[in-house]
Amino acid sequence: MLQLVLVHPQIPPNTGNIARTCAATGTQLHLIAPLGFEITDRYLKRAGLDYWPYVNLKIHPSVEDFIEFRLQQPGRSVGFSVRGTSNHFEFKFQADDWLLFGSETNGLPAQMLEHCDATVYIPMSEPGVRSLNLSVSAAVGLFEARRQLGAY
Repeated sequence: MLQLVLVHPQIPPNTGNIARTCAATGTQLHLIAPLGFEITDRYLKRAGLDYWPYVNLKIHPSVEDFIEFRLQQPGRSVGFSVRGTSNHFEFKFQADDWLLFGSETNGLPAQMLEHCDATVYIPMSEPGVRSLNLSVSAAVGLFEARRQLGAY
């Protein structure tokens, strides 16, 4: 089963939107602290609407704790980064992939990139645009993986 990981997310509505997407798709969501908000933040809750009971959420206290946990799980770690080496449309996703996304301002930290089995990027036409919104990137990445795997 695909897993979605947010490393140090900072903006509550982005995380709430991603949680809602994970609820709709049955995808487990992993948050790696420190978070830029409290898990009880009203904007986080509002963005997730009343879908929070459907979110399979695991919070990891640090990158080190997540890496230790992750190494005990099957699957590949696929990092999404503007400096990724493969176009995410051409990358062949597998059912047990872990999709990793960094914070809104810093992307994936080097420590996480070192543990990725692959890195991918989402192509953009305008070179002046540095990146997409985190919740958009997570949805685009998750739904492309699901499309490839036939999970409509």
